[in-house]
Amino acid sequence: MSALVKIRSERDRMSAVERRIADYILENAQLLRDYSSQQLASALGISQSSVVKFTQKLGFKGYPDLKYAVGEAIARADHGESAEVDAAQAETPEAAAALWRCKSVAEEATRLLNPPATVQAVAAAIARAGKGGRVFTVGLGEDDAAARGFALRLALLGILVVQSFDTARITASLAAAGPGDVLLVFCEHGNHPALCKIARLFRERRGKVVTVTRHSANPLRAMADVALVVSAHDERPYIRPLLYQAALQHLLDGVFVWLCEEDERRQAQFLASQERIRRMLEP
Repeated sequence: MSALVKIRSERDRMSAVERRIADYILENAQLLRDYSSQQLASALGISQSSVVKFTQKLGFKGYPDLKYAVGEAIARADHGESAEVDAAQAETPEAAAALWRCKSVAEEATRLLNPPATVQAVAAAIARAGKGGRVFTVGLGEDDAAARGFALRLALLGILVVQSFDTARITASLAAAGPGDVLLVFCEHGNHPALCKIARLFRERRGKVVTVTRHSANPLRAMADVALVVSAHDERPYIRPLLYQAALQHLLDGVFVWLCEEDERRQAQFLASQERIRRMLEP
């Protein structure tokens, strides 16, 4: 993981002072090579020890190692990605090209925060639940769109899904839940009281809880048997949800692809389901 990606991915877990340092580095990465730790601290109005602690928390031995790693990340971007970026800018308006790059960064950070073992653990739990059990999905507000979309994809694979955006309805449905069932809770910030109660109830029924939240410390994630996390940062409030949804979709696509490729019968079921839908929609 490059230094800049690591800083972006860990930002939600940082203190207020650490976020100031992170944001300054991300916005002024090209200038960091000319800054000593004392100069960086002076620019931010903080102590030099805060800068040193920040670098060590990220896993670097000291500030010089962080500065070197940031320089490497910039060099790789300049040499390995400049042609692709220039081509994209030549064909795409500047704002759209910038958004594309931001989405790419968010997707990369999210992918690195969810190693293959984690994605496979979620897919395997869903696969087991699909053999005689049920998968429950719930999300409120904007999270409902992701929950509904993923529930539909699972249904196309022949997996029994109980989906709801109503907390009372999903709570009533959980009365039939049991060991082997899976609950997928979509909650960007992971702090909705009703969803936390639903997750706790599901655990009492000995089901497996999978949470999908931002990469931050939150009560919902703390109750998860397996936690999927999304990294998506931007200072512009109208861009943040776009990055979150793009990175989240990429993450869920990975789970879906694993389910398809792990069992050829699901691939056949997917094709059969699509054919039935096509016939249904025909005039």
